[in-house]
Amino acid sequence: MENPSAEIATAASTSPSAMDVEAAAAAPPPRKPQVLFAQKPNFRPLKAHEISDGQIQFRKISVPPHRYTPLKKAWLEIYTPIYDEMKIDIRMNLKARRVELKTRTDTPDVSNLQKCADFVHAFMLGFDVIDAVALLRMDELYVESFEIKDVKTLKGEHLSRAIGRLSGKGGKTKFAIENSTRTRIVIADSKIHLLGSFANIKVARDSLCSLILGSPAAKVYSKLRAVTARLAERF
Repeated sequence: MENPSAEIATAASTSPSAMDVEAAAAAPPPRKPQVLFAQKPNFRPLKAHEISDGQIQFRKISVPPHRYTPLKKAWLEIYTPIYDEMKIDIRMNLKARRVELKTRTDTPDVSNLQKCADFVHAFMLGFDVIDAVALLRMDELYVESFEIKDVKTLKGEHLSRAIGRLSGKGGKTKFAIENSTRTRIVIADSKIHLLGSFANIKVARDSLCSLILGSPAAKVYSKLRAVTARLAERF
């Protein structure tokens, strides 16, 4: 008589469920589908002639009558950095008395056009070329203008005395404010123009307003000394 346990073992080994389990264990796990990521786009900066559908951009700066002769003398000093370094075309329109600027095909950055326009405009306001050229070299430099009547309404001799207080004897007061605040100041009649960074212009403007309102120069100097010391600590 055959052994019943052997028959049960043989039947279990040959059952279809056992074969399915073995096949499932032998089969490799399904692979996850690979996700292909798009390559990072590389957008090159647009050149000046490629912006606004390739149209050439212009700037025109009027020349006041009293700045025509200084412009004629300093033309090469203005022309060289604009044309050679900033890659901007520049010409003097003698008929319209304007300096005209336009972009070129090799202009590296479209913002160069506005920098050159600010540079020429600063020269027309009365700044020296050496000071105004900083607008091309450095960012965050500005030109701010205001009039004496914006601070206080003065007429006649009172206006003349206010202008004298701003300049000082031999320009001493103006130079002291310029050197301590690292700005440049142009006093053209009743108009005042300042060139420098935002914070420095604010300090210089406050000092000039105090002088216009009648503060003595010694008081302005002491206040200016304290403010410039704070500015130096900040940096």
